Amino acid sequence: MLSRKAEDYLEAIWIVTKRKGYARIKDIASELNIKPPSVTEMMKKLDRLGYVNYEKRGGITLTEKGLQVARIVRDRHETFIKLFKIIQVPDDIAKRDAYKLEHNLHPKTIEQLKKFVEFVELFPAMNPRWLQHFEEYCNSGKLPECIVKPK
Repeated sequence: MLSRKAEDYLEAIWIVTKRKGYARIKDIASELNIKPPSVTEMMKKLDRLGYVNYEKRGGITLTEKGLQVARIVRDRHETFIKLFKIIQVPDDIAKRDAYKLEHNLHPKTIEQLKKFVEFVELFPAMNPRWLQHFEEYCNSGKLPECIVKPK
């Protein structure tokens, strides 16, 4: 089992590679807002464990094993961002909270949240009223008149 920190590095490599086509120590350090020597140490460790291909002064690539972990972490992150958008959480808070949750919830919980997000994304096309009512409630603090609060 990889540490949260190691997962963050793999996700950062994936993000940088998607953006630039390659990843180097300084790119990963910049993405994670840390110093390059810390990245170098982690790259050596992840290389030994088979998650990355790392050569001093060269580019860093994810192995198939590393790519699989990076995709899982990124998928979790995106699920939380979408969920927070649905429930009207401001973007800056959503990003920070998604980062915290992507490593700390049980996989089954994440799976169910992902299903919920997918359902909500598809459902409004058929009947968006409940989502509109929720948005109104978030903005005003008052339940829409058509909703009867249980006693």
